[in-house]
Amino acid sequence: MRLPLRNRVWLQLTGDAKGGGRLTGANWALATVIILAVLSSILATEPELHKRFEHEFRLVEILFGLCFLVEYAARIWTAPEAPGPGTDWEKRWAFLKSGLGLIELVVLIVTFLPMFIPEVAVLRLIRLLRLMMIARMGRFSSAFNEVLSAINERRFELYVTIALASFLVLFGATALYLAEGHVQPDKFGSIPRALWWAVITLTTVGYGDVSPITPLGKMMASVIALAGVGLVAMPTGIMAAAFSEAMQNHRKRRGKGE
Repeated sequence: MRLPLRNRVWLQLTGDAKGGGRLTGANWALATVIILAVLSSILATEPELHKRFEHEFRLVEILFGLCFLVEYAARIWTAPEAPGPGTDWEKRWAFLKSGLGLIELVVLIVTFLPMFIPEVAVLRLIRLLRLMMIARMGRFSSAFNEVLSAINERRFELYVTIALASFLVLFGATALYLAEGHVQPDKFGSIPRALWWAVITLTTVGYGDVSPITPLGKMMASVIALAGVGLVAMPTGIMAAAFSEAMQNHRKRRGKGE
């Protein structure tokens, strides 16, 4: 049985109350709470701040936890308003075992668990998953789907890039193992050890904690480093093209809709 108040709450929570692809006031408020909760979790990792404002951090975490608990209870209460067959309790159970329901439950657990086990407080950053779920509503959803669709169309190009990257990493590790393994056995004494150098070199990170010292090793490293520049540019170009195409398609569809 549909109840007027329950239906209005359900529409607010599901983001369908305003229409036109806009987020509802409830979801904007929830997104704000999630952002503030994540910011609080980040600031709490700073020892000086946590020591000085430990009581305040605890209070705001309780407040955030109550907000998430109320939202979770409201979603369970309003679940029968979802379209489709089934009794009220069947729809509630369907929500509880759905992806959104499970994420809501995890967010609640990681909010209250650190009050008993402080070492797991960093897990509160999982709240970002809820923000992603909200972002998939309204206009964000269509843009998000456009980007995923464009990336999916270029999945084979990305597969080739990943395969090429794997080959270059293995080739680089093998080459430096042969050239430097006998000179620096602690760093290049085996292919698995040399893989660390190959990865940070091909990704152009270059920490400098591992480097070749023989002329042959330096020559091979130069070639592999230059290959890394091109390797990084390939997926970047593919993703940039996919994103640009997705945004153009999104604007065209919005233009036709208007």
